[in-house]
Amino acid sequence: MMRKKQISYVALALLIFLPSFLTTPALAVTEGNISSKDEVVYGTLNANGELENIYVVNTLEVAKAGRILDYGDYSSVKNLTDLSELVQEGEQVELEAPEGKFYYQGNLDETTELPWDVTVTYELDGQKVDPSTLAGKSGQIQINIETAQNEAVDSVFYENYLLQISMTLPNTYQDIETSGGMIANAGKNKQITFTVMPGEEEALTVEAAVEDFEFQGVEIAAVPSTLPIDTSEMDNMTEGMSELSDGIEELHNGVGELQSALKKINDGWEGIRTGSLQYKNGIAQVDSGSSDITSSSLAIQKALADISKGLSNGSTDVDLSGLQELPAGLSELAAGLTKTAEGLTALQKNYGAAYAALDAAITKIPANQLTEEEIAALYESGANKDVLDKLVASHKASQNVKGTYEKSKEAFAAVEPGLTGAVETLQAMSKQLTTNAAEMSESLKGTDLAGLNELLTGLPALSENYKQFHTGLVGYTTGVSELAASYIDLHSGAVQLINGSNEMESGMNELHNGTAELHEETKDLPSQMKEEINQMISEYDKSDFEPVSFVSSQNDKVSSVQFVIKTESIVMEEQEEEQAEPEKEKGFWELFLDLFR
Repeated sequence: MMRKKQISYVALALLIFLPSFLTTPALAVTEGNISSKDEVVYGTLNANGELENIYVVNTLEVAKAGRILDYGDYSSVKNLTDLSELVQEGEQVELEAPEGKFYYQGNLDETTELPWDVTVTYELDGQKVDPSTLAGKSGQIQINIETAQNEAVDSVFYENYLLQISMTLPNTYQDIETSGGMIANAGKNKQITFTVMPGEEEALTVEAAVEDFEFQGVEIAAVPSTLPIDTSEMDNMTEGMSELSDGIEELHNGVGELQSALKKINDGWEGIRTGSLQYKNGIAQVDSGSSDITSSSLAIQKALADISKGLSNGSTDVDLSGLQELPAGLSELAAGLTKTAEGLTALQKNYGAAYAALDAAITKIPANQLTEEEIAALYESGANKDVLDKLVASHKASQNVKGTYEKSKEAFAAVEPGLTGAVETLQAMSKQLTTNAAEMSESLKGTDLAGLNELLTGLPALSENYKQFHTGLVGYTTGVSELAASYIDLHSGAVQLINGSNEMESGMNELHNGTAELHEETKDLPSQMKEEINQMISEYDKSDFEPVSFVSSQNDKVSSVQFVIKTESIVMEEQEEEQAEPEKEKGFWELFLDLFR
């Protein structure tokens, strides 16, 4: 009875485990279709970046179940969705797919290449080394990654795909540095990430101080560049540029006005230079003639004193012929003083006009000075440095001119009143001498010994008065001498000031030319900026890029193609541990019979 029961169990088990395909009827083949296809290309590189293996995982979005045809120059294919068989004939892959997503892998042969050439080199303590010898080494490691176009592959991927290159280093590595990369914490590791724009070749570097070096490899993801560039703020940006452009135009116009004002100042300076030179020469001439005037006056004073003394002693041997020449000498002296006064009057007039022009021009120069902070802000604004250097130099020079003038203004202002006083003094002295000469000439008419008593009475008074006059004349000539000596320094300072102003005008002309050039270059700055932005957008925004199949041009409805590339890791070898010999596995029938034991 037990024997029959065991046979029944065996029969039941055979029914349960009988392959289902023996009892499933064949289905009729129907034509299916897909709505889209995605390709993910996986590439494995050795540690130096040379391609070792490449395959593609295809994802088909099956809209209608049935027979599907796909294309690719595969060396072999593998179904990743179910156990159904894939039929490959040349570049054609035939499959029976249910509705929904269907995945299969296509392995590419060794002749297939990636769109990018990737080269990875390693240096240890400044010496290039083979990566196969690096595992477990310590020192200063440098990893160099170079990417370039592989001209043997369709350039559509190189020109439209962005590369995200990343690598992971343990936090135990010290002094991690990179050129152009971003370093971020990732748990116990440091994540270094680089971005290579479409159509660009790059040379990337990572350095670190390492112990027992191990490296998980370089990972590269390539996807179409779809940078989300928002242009809604462009108007606000260009509006600011418009304000900058308008400001530069106002600066140019202001420099032009300053240039015009400075020219007027320099014209006034030239009048001052001429008038000052005339005054210096005139006062020098007056000073040089002062000794003659005082000598002549001293002779007249002595003659008057001698005559007066001789007459007062009752001498009858006085030679009156010399006395007859005295009025003429006084008249000649008076005429010389009058001529000097006229020259000083002309000088006063010219000086007054020049000084008025100078004062009006320099007063227009703004007194407020730029602070160091304001000057620094100008340099940080991005304006042309050469133009700013000229602007700042001209500003400082104009302030120096204004400051120098303010210090010298009192001396300039004192010149004209001094000239007025000198003219009035000379005119009074000339008038007095003329009067004295006339009176003496009248007194001497018909003078003889009979009229000697009258002459005796008048000559002492005349001699005494002339003595006072001579003293005043000596004081005047002394003052003229001092004025002539001091005016040489004043004139020299004025000439230096004028030369400085001329240099400033020359610099202002250069500045005006510079601001004109700057204005010309920046007047269309907003439109130029928009053009540059649009050019950048067109260069890097590939949002209108239509994906194409990497494996075959016969594939249509391709919605996405991506690349995942990785170099092999550099790791230290682990010592193998002796393992106990595993127990021999039981076969199916032994396991099945164990159910009934």
